[in-house]
Amino acid sequence: MAKTKWLLDPTHSELQFKIKHLMISNVSGALKNFQAEVETEEEDFSTAKISLVAEMDSISTNNEQRDAHLRNSDFFEVEKYPELKFKSTKVEKTGSDIFALYGELTLKGVTKPVKLNVEFNGTSKDPWGGERSGFVVTGKINRSDWGVNFNSALETGGVVLGEEVRISSEIQLVKQEVEELA
Repeated sequence: MAKTKWLLDPTHSELQFKIKHLMISNVSGALKNFQAEVETEEEDFSTAKISLVAEMDSISTNNEQRDAHLRNSDFFEVEKYPELKFKSTKVEKTGSDIFALYGELTLKGVTKPVKLNVEFNGTSKDPWGGERSGFVVTGKINRSDWGVNFNSALETGGVVLGEEVRISSEIQLVKQEVEELA
């Protein structure tokens, strides 16, 4: 049995989110700076131990004024809570290339369990002889569970921002090393 280590390829990976705005459309954003490490038995991703850290000041919605607002105390308090962290607790194979990923998400100093959906897109050799694996990770969280409560009521009813945040990520991992276990 061997343990295989994988690292995130940040130039071919995205950590994105969407949230309802004015109850009629979605605003999209991303965390631009993040790292992930994965350890598997052999190359079996159902055994994966995953940790991810994202820099909250790298949040981007393609609007600098809105991004500055997201960084302040109304939302993420980036100076006080500079990182979002995820650590897996269990991976469950639910289909031929489909997994349920369970873990602990820490945001604004609050840690809560989450369940994410993972689609394995396969493994390929790159032009330099390296081995890469690709995944699509999706899920939903309720932002108020992590103390992200800013909102305003609309004259027409409803609120400015929805509670549900949809997560959608493209992840590419690069195989680093294999440690043979005795």
